[in-house]
Amino acid sequence: MSNIKQMIIDGQRVAAKTGRTYALHNPANGTLLAQISDGDGDDVEVAIASAHKALGIWSKIPAKQRGILMKKAEHLLQERAVDIARLITLENGKPFEEAQQEVLFSSGYLSWFAEEGRRAYGDWIPSPYPHKRLLTLVKPVGVVAAITPWNFPANMITRKIAPAIAAGCTVVLKPADTTPLTALALGEIFIEAGIPAGVFNIVTAKDPAPISEAFFRYPEIVRMITFTGSVRVGKLLAQKAAERVMRVDLELGGNAPVIVYDDADFEKAVDNVLAIKFLRVGGESCICANRIYVQASIYDKFIAAFSKKVQQLKVGDGFMSGAQIGPLITQVALQRVAALVDETKQRGGCIVTGGHVLTSVPYQQGNFYTPTVIADCQDDWPIAQQEIFGPVACFYKFSNIEEVLARANHSVYGLAAYVFSQDMAKIIRSIESLEYGFIGVNDGQGYTHEIPVGGLKESGIGREGGKQGLWSYLEVQSAVINLE
Repeated sequence: MSNIKQMIIDGQRVAAKTGRTYALHNPANGTLLAQISDGDGDDVEVAIASAHKALGIWSKIPAKQRGILMKKAEHLLQERAVDIARLITLENGKPFEEAQQEVLFSSGYLSWFAEEGRRAYGDWIPSPYPHKRLLTLVKPVGVVAAITPWNFPANMITRKIAPAIAAGCTVVLKPADTTPLTALALGEIFIEAGIPAGVFNIVTAKDPAPISEAFFRYPEIVRMITFTGSVRVGKLLAQKAAERVMRVDLELGGNAPVIVYDDADFEKAVDNVLAIKFLRVGGESCICANRIYVQASIYDKFIAAFSKKVQQLKVGDGFMSGAQIGPLITQVALQRVAALVDETKQRGGCIVTGGHVLTSVPYQQGNFYTPTVIADCQDDWPIAQQEIFGPVACFYKFSNIEEVLARANHSVYGLAAYVFSQDMAKIIRSIESLEYGFIGVNDGQGYTHEIPVGGLKESGIGREGGKQGLWSYLEVQSAVINLE
């Protein structure tokens, strides 16, 4: 696969204007996958012009017809789920079965928003004056700049692109430099489905800075930026957008607490917490369990049962039969996780299992870290205050509901949280008290298409998914008609 993969602009495969490329490698073994066109601001300008031209066409197509084309794209995506999942595993490293599940889940956003696009209603409003009529109508925001991460290279794209184009917007996408192949495959599907040229443009690049700078050069054309990634970058984008009064939609970092009360269904809680922590890109997810709070009366028992199952997890190349944990995305990510665990151990954290880089055959050429459990962690340690983004589960002991809710909320993040209990009063109190945009109760599977997800506090602005996800890409106009 060591050929050159070009960008998609105005419905065509195009090379970067400079002719530059960068090398894309498999995180499991370091092999070269492809040379990727390395775009810059000039390429973005061409893509913006293409999106602007297409906006005049796409926004006037009835929502029902837009939805029909989106459903064609959904069917093509489902038909090619195996092929696209293979690309995800090659460039991202996650297990092939998990990658297939991601592709199928991603396709669901196309049908969901195809249907929601038909329900973007205005209103005829009762007037307080007999000679006046009042109404509202909705219109697409315009050209949207989108920046997506590498951990869910299909899902993060369709979760943004589907509502945008359903609303009548056009898009210029900058996918993560480590997972461009998935994005380009999706772009080809949109073209084949009959979605007009320029509606969905993809600019690939190693360095994101020139790309994001170009997004802000024409605020009269690019009216919105949607980003999923780090808090640091999200704040920079929000500052630039504020200067130009552009709409922003941001899903940023997370530091998800998991609360396991002593009345929880023990076995189900163990299995679900394991899934939340380890079975979503091996812990490289914003909504993964980051701080696992277990009530004191079951603390030791829970860690023992949990650790036993962690030791049974199968680590390896995503194409290996039965693989559950793949490599971290880069060597930098691997070294960061290793350093964080070493620092936690020095502070007094108890390594129950794992705690080291995997360097033996067949791991020596990849970015593999052993699934790790650390007991007796403290809230003021760095590992408790930042995203771990790796296969490391940290446990914290608590005594009562008031204590644990206060500790769980003591974070600048507010993306996801999880609660395990069979006491409905305790569940409701926890939901009402937790300062997080998404809360899973006795469930480790995460969100669905039908509900909105997004963060509170420094975890973001706006919502994706659900009916609310469409309205991020719509403007509301009001009109007063004087009949006299």
